[in-house]
Amino acid sequence: MDELKFAEARARMVREQLQARHIQDVRVLDAMLRVPRHRFVAFEQLPHAYEDHALPIGLEQTISQPFMVATMLEMAHLTGKERVLDVGAGSGYQAALLAELTQTVLTIERHAELAEHARATLQELGYQNVTVVVGDGSLGYPEGAPYDRIFVAAASPRTPESLIAQLAPNGRLIIPVGTTEPQTLTLITKDASGQTFIHEHGGCGFVPLIGAEGWPDPEK
Repeated sequence: MDELKFAEARARMVREQLQARHIQDVRVLDAMLRVPRHRFVAFEQLPHAYEDHALPIGLEQTISQPFMVATMLEMAHLTGKERVLDVGAGSGYQAALLAELTQTVLTIERHAELAEHARATLQELGYQNVTVVVGDGSLGYPEGAPYDRIFVAAASPRTPESLIAQLAPNGRLIIPVGTTEPQTLTLITKDASGQTFIHEHGGCGFVPLIGAEGWPDPEK
């Protein structure tokens, strides 16, 4: 499939998967239209790059369903000036979208192999406002805190306290929470005084957040 065909598939994805299901944030829709999702999937998955489901990217990780990514981005109420922490870089797709929508993105991935591949892809596509680091995303990345927005692309049994602590006043943290599928897509808001509020936004299904404040590593 050539780039023109990919662009047509991407436009169809935005029209049929997002707009048809009431994603309305124009900036989010434009970013989803610009970012080439096919550059973030495995070669054998290229024919499925713009389909309405998650895809495997190796190491038992996935690139999330486009509709779920767009839903999380819309929930964040991004203005373009935010400093963002993206937990679970995976292939780097959500980080690329965030780079289109925000000022600065720090994305953390526990698998060094995935992190390196994400870094290379983001660099090839010219994103200069994204930093990729390797580490335990359940602990966030305190060196860069506080963050105006925090996105977590893996499900945790509870919202990690480290992430709440690293969220700036008036910030938003979006995370899937739950023990089994379906999990609950959860928005944590923090007001100017530092008080937090929990808002639940329906069911979802993500891979587990492995780490000190998430699920234990099954390989240890």
